Amino acid sequence: MERKESNVRPADHIVAMPPSGIRKFFDVASQMEGVISLGVGEPDYSTPWTIREAAIWAIERGITNYTSNHGMLELRYAIAHHLETKYGVAYRAEDECLITVGVSEGLDLALRAILNPHRGEEVLIPEPCYVSYKPCTELAGGVAVPVHTSAENGFHITAEDLRKRITPRTRAILLNYPNNPTGASLTRPELEGIAHLAEEFDLIVLSDEIYGRLSYEIDHTCFSSLPGMRERTILFNGFSKAYAMTGWRIAYACGPEPLISAMVKIHQYTMLCAPIMAQYAAYEALQHGEAESDLMVESYSQRRRLIVNGFRRLGLSCHMPEGAFYTFPSIRHTGMTSIEFCERLLYEEKVAVVPGNAFGACGEGHFRASYAASLEAIEEALERMERFLDRIGALKHDVEAVA
Repeated sequence: MERKESNVRPADHIVAMPPSGIRKFFDVASQMEGVISLGVGEPDYSTPWTIREAAIWAIERGITNYTSNHGMLELRYAIAHHLETKYGVAYRAEDECLITVGVSEGLDLALRAILNPHRGEEVLIPEPCYVSYKPCTELAGGVAVPVHTSAENGFHITAEDLRKRITPRTRAILLNYPNNPTGASLTRPELEGIAHLAEEFDLIVLSDEIYGRLSYEIDHTCFSSLPGMRERTILFNGFSKAYAMTGWRIAYACGPEPLISAMVKIHQYTMLCAPIMAQYAAYEALQHGEAESDLMVESYSQRRRLIVNGFRRLGLSCHMPEGAFYTFPSIRHTGMTSIEFCERLLYEEKVAVVPGNAFGACGEGHFRASYAASLEAIEEALERMERFLDRIGALKHDVEAVA
């Protein structure tokens, strides 16, 4: 009797989906000793003590229950107050704010809430971009449409770039600024151009501003604070980067009530609610965490100058990032692909960085290096990289440093 193929297997579209270009690469690095990692986007700081203490306080008092699907009301009020005070955009805490398990969950909820899979609706995504944007769009039944940026203009996306990719199926624009992986941000006039475009074509804007607090060259403008944008924007932000709270997995989404309600409907059937202890910690971060956050931001700015100057000294063209804690230098002159360069650098000098093509096709010829590492680690990584570039005949000393 002929044996039939087993039906116990994953869905075809999941099998076809590639693994994260970041995690796949760093699974190798994690097995090696003596590696200096400039790869994973995670602060090298511990969560400030007062924030940790707030969670401990909650646990010690037995506060370990579920919260509302929306999240703790006190935290939502604190978020609404923060956004109105800092950016001048007002949200109703009761029904226009949702606490999520990281911005990643919030984005997943939003995409599933707004996309109609049977219509082939499209989401415009400026690239290079965070590795999850395209897969999450596809998992929600949408079509991810890359909009390429380049080093020539500092990886800034423009309204005209986006306009060229709009079709009758375009449903949304997904923005991330300051950007992961390039560190590029957007000026208010640039954002206003995108806002006019969104209004002209009746598009929803998904604005991932998780790195907004980490802005150096450009004052951060919250997209939903722009005229007419509050009612067509879902704003994402959180605590991972600005307060060194990556492992807490706590963030929020704010937007028009109909969209947030749709997201809550999915959230209540999947995640139910974010952990209450993490919500207590987030509340403390908003109440008393700004001083510690300021110190971290100041330190990151110092490190970015060190690493950019270091890359330029080695002959690697690298724009000065305006925010976040990433650099995106070019290695085109080496003649190597991004993967080849990063693999050889890892195996030969034990420096871990991420191939640029992990963030989209236009990232080829670059790599992402995080400067959320100590000054000592950055300096040692630059020394190892200098040896590597010298060995492959790609070391140059003709790119000017910056102050």
